[in-house]
Amino acid sequence: MARRAVRVDFPGADGQILAGLLEMPDATPRAYALFAHCFTCSKDIFAAARIAGGLAERGIAVLRFDFTGLGASEGEFANTNFSSNIEDLVAAAEFLKRSHEAPKILIGHSLGGAAVLAAAARLPQSVAIATIAAPADAAHLGNLFADKRAEIEAKGEAQVVIAGRPFRVKRQFLEDIAQHRLEDALHNLGKALVVFHSPLDDTVSIDNASRIFLAARHPKSFISLDRADHLLSDRADAAYVADVLSAWASRYIAPVSTAARNAKSPLSAVEPRSPGEVVVAETREGRYSQIVASGRHRLEADEPESVGGNDRGPGPYDYLLVALGACTSMTLRMYAERKALPLERVIVRLTQEKIHAADCAECETKEGMIDRLERSIELLGPLDQAQRQRLLEISEKCPVHRTLRSKPLIVTRLAE
Repeated sequence: MARRAVRVDFPGADGQILAGLLEMPDATPRAYALFAHCFTCSKDIFAAARIAGGLAERGIAVLRFDFTGLGASEGEFANTNFSSNIEDLVAAAEFLKRSHEAPKILIGHSLGGAAVLAAAARLPQSVAIATIAAPADAAHLGNLFADKRAEIEAKGEAQVVIAGRPFRVKRQFLEDIAQHRLEDALHNLGKALVVFHSPLDDTVSIDNASRIFLAARHPKSFISLDRADHLLSDRADAAYVADVLSAWASRYIAPVSTAARNAKSPLSAVEPRSPGEVVVAETREGRYSQIVASGRHRLEADEPESVGGNDRGPGPYDYLLVALGACTSMTLRMYAERKALPLERVIVRLTQEKIHAADCAECETKEGMIDRLERSIELLGPLDQAQRQRLLEISEKCPVHRTLRSKPLIVTRLAE
């Protein structure tokens, strides 16, 4: 199944803006899932990206996001802790609920696994939880910087190196993880649980998986990841988790109804009312993302990420150039066929820019800025010079070109 990724942002527990990526199947999702990444990682770590993408290909939409102070999210990592991660998870679930549907599946990798177990009781609409290489206790994190514990206790903070990157860890972080015990959360989980873990994991040992599994009640499952490492850096391991997780979760999520399965996708939700009408409507899946409906065709329009868009489709001026370029090429093809010219292929390259009117020798006005559209036409085939020159002249007769030159009347009204 095809999928698409939508960039989103939403306020975290402390009001900082968190950056997320929503992996969406093209059809109606079977369910929504929330993915929590590993400690000091980001939503873009390979395991998170591959598993989320794999689930979307299997019909499950997945939101992965950066915790406060990590990746593209706002905030200071040193001021965060396990409790703030839990709050960010709840905020992400609330965002999904507001914008689409509450997550039925919670997925956590490493510390993210411990976080989804701790947050589960506050997310009643979730029915299934998957942990991947998760510690059985948040305090396990202290082992990652045990050599700095004395300095943190004495000075209040210290710089630690995790996975080759420096982070500031404060005393409050150690105090916070010491307060969290997952045994009660596991015993009262009330949701289906699957535990993924590798017996060769040298970051979070396999005995953590045993503790999680024994503390939880049925229904529960354990899946051994054989030779996988802690970060699932092998593509095959991440793909295997996506495969198994999708099949396992199918037992706990309601199947998509026939009506929903046959329903039109978001790209066909806005229909033209009459022949020749073009409809453009916001998708609300990004600041500027648009649905474009023309006849039976469905396109997307957007702005690039550099100006706040999601870059899911060409921008307005891109479509303007597309219209001019397509019309030019089609006009030349019609003429070449009518005159039996040996024109094999037309390639039109176009650019648009704002220039000062005073710099335009061909323009009537000399004040302000004007739009300059530049069109380069490549004609392939054994054409002589006279034929090429005639085709260049014909390009000026392209209907879209004529419309742009004629200062068309644009009438705007409010729809009833």
